[in-house]
This record gives sequence, structure tokens and C-alpha cells, in this order.
Amino acid sequence: MESLWQLMMVTTKDGYILSMQHIPAGRSGKKADKPPVLLQHGLLMDACTWVLNSPQESLAFILADNGFDVWLGNTRGTKYSRGHTSLTPNNPAYWYWSWDQLAAYDLPASVQFVYNQTGQKLHYVGHSLGTLIALAAFSQDQTLNMLRSAALLSPIAHLGQMSSLLARAAAEAFIGEALYWLGIREFAPDGAAVAKLMQDICMTPGVNCSDLMSSFTGPNCCVNSSMTNNFLKHEPQSTATKNMIHLAQMIRKGTVAMYDYGNDDQNMEHYGQPNPPLYNMTSIPNDFPLYFGYGGKDMLADVKDVHVLLDSLKNHESDKMVVQFRADYAHADFVFGVNANQVVYNPLMAFFKLN
Repeated sequence: MESLWQLMMVTTKDGYILSMQHIPAGRSGKKADKPPVLLQHGLLMDACTWVLNSPQESLAFILADNGFDVWLGNTRGTKYSRGHTSLTPNNPAYWYWSWDQLAAYDLPASVQFVYNQTGQKLHYVGHSLGTLIALAAFSQDQTLNMLRSAALLSPIAHLGQMSSLLARAAAEAFIGEALYWLGIREFAPDGAAVAKLMQDICMTPGVNCSDLMSSFTGPNCCVNSSMTNNFLKHEPQSTATKNMIHLAQMIRKGTVAMYDYGNDDQNMEHYGQPNPPLYNMTSIPNDFPLYFGYGGKDMLADVKDVHVLLDSLKNHESDKMVVQFRADYAHADFVFGVNANQVVYNPLMAFFKLN
């Protein structure tokens, strides 16, 4: 299996060096004969997302075994993407970014790299934060000329109605800002500052921390308990505290906007206007093929928020958009569910073959 993997490095326009894993053939050794697919993970995750289950249940291997040319992205700050042309992760400036930069730099660099390597337009699959950065990029006409389609699982855009009490407690408490001004620029889930933060949040009435994964994501119907242990060995990964603040702003405001620097002067300096610019989802081209998969039990990509997103795309050409709703699925089921192969990935591959 390992011999099938190739490790590539991609440098963004702002100097971050990202790792990318490439699976050019299925487990049988048969080379890909279908278009490339780029898989992009969610928040506090990395590309392991797509390979942690058994090969029969992991999307990366399923796609490769079905003849697709599979590429796995890793965003800046995660374990295998901590390089930079001039900064180290010990330098606070290394962590001066939010998902705005993932949409403006990491995603375009990764898509461009796969496009250059293969000479073909590619399909994109994002989960959670991987959907937000894609929607933001698409709304600004970034990368679309190199893509065939995008599949967005547990799509995140509007977060104002998020039902995860744990995530909401963190956002409402302005915790990210408190950490940031203490000088902690790296949000390291295994670090002392985040442990103290979690301790405080777990004291919030109504927040149950006995099962952290369910408290954050919602009650996943179909994630094997042994997978959860495997997951905790590899994840969660670091991100920038500024990124966590940005997401907290979205939960509090319900808008899909660029990072708010907190006062008119600083926003003017960065954006030339007193309020952060909005990402306009209605500007995504109506003929770009989109596949959405969302779950009724998801407490991060809440059904009501997903409906706000879908409503903004109501003019999308009907034959260019597939929407799949799984009433029993929560946030992690779309990537770790033992039955996702049948209920999500088979329809996903059928969608790819049409585009």
C-alpha cells in the first residue's frame, strides 16, 4: 500500500509549504484512468481524515480503487504542512491567518498544483471547513476554471443557527480573543491553553463533555467506536487562533464575511471599508456542478444553516446541483461512517461520472 503513495510539496503565494499525498493507483496496482480528485479536510483535521477507516470504508481508497487519480490536501499549520519560505511555527507571524487565507492561497495553490501535474481539470471534495474555503473561493471566481465539479459534505457557510452547545459556548465566550491577546497564536488542541479553555467550557450548564466528539459534531449514527480511538491518535491538529476567532465571529453574527479586526480603523486598513466584506454565495456560477451532502443530526453544519446556504443557490441550474440529505447522519458520519461507502460515496462517484 505504502508504495502507492507519493508525497508532494506545494508552496502558496504567501510562502506556506503544504504537503500533499498522491494515490495514483488503486490497491490492485491498476493506474488511474479517471480524472483527478482533490480531497480537502475540515477544521482541526488533516488528510488522515480520508484514510483512517478500513480501505473499503475510506473515501481516498474507494476513489482510487474506482480508477480516480486521488490527491489529498493538508492546510497550513497541520502536522505535515508546517513549512514556510521564511517563518517557523515558533514565530507568531506564522500563525497570522484565518480561513480567509486558506480560501485565497491554500486552496488555489493546491488546485493549481494538481491541475499542472495532471494536465486535467479536477473534481473537488471538501468536508466541513474544506467546504467553507471552497464556497468562499468559488464566490470570488477562484479556481473554477480548473475544476469539473465540487462535492461539499457537511457544508459550512452560515453558522448562526449552529446547535452544538460546546462550539456555541466557545464562540459566545469570546474565548478565542482572550487566548489571542494572551499571545497564544497557535491553537494547539493538545496544549495547556486549550486544555484550560476546554475545562472552562465544560463547566457551562448544558454542555456535556463526556463524549467530546458527539458534543461538538452531533450524535454520529455510524462511526465505529474503534475508529474514534484511531482518530484521537492522529487528530486533532493545530490551527491558528485567529482562524478560531474568525469562526466564532461567524457563529455570533450568522454572516459569511472576512475576518473582523474589531474596529473600523483596522478594517479600513485591511479592506478599505469599516466592515469586513461579505462572501456572496449567489455569485457562484449557476452552471458549476455542485453536490451537497448534509445530515439531520449534524450540530455544526446545522440543517437550518444549510438551508440558508441552499436558498442562496436557488437559481442554480437544477441539473447542475445534487442535494443529498441523510436524516440519521451527523458531522463525522460523512467521512467516518461505516456505511458512507454505500449511502454517500457511490452517489458521489455517479455524480463525478456525469461531470
